Amino acid sequence: MSELYLTPPVAALILFVVVVCGHNFRMVWKQQPSGWQKRAWIFGVPATIGLLALAFLPLKI
Repeated sequence: MSELYLTPPVAALILFVVVVCGHNFRMVWKQQPSGWQKRAWIFGVPATIGLLALAFLPLKI
């Protein structure tokens, strides 16, 4: 078996980070201030990695 898994507190923390980064990504995308592409990447990459981790890593209860 794989030794890589998420515990509920870690999964909750990842979910919180995904929500915050996703919200900030959306706000930057909608407002498009100067330098918005760089900030969109800064918020989008952690959100994507967090969603992938939540989707593909098992939860150990």
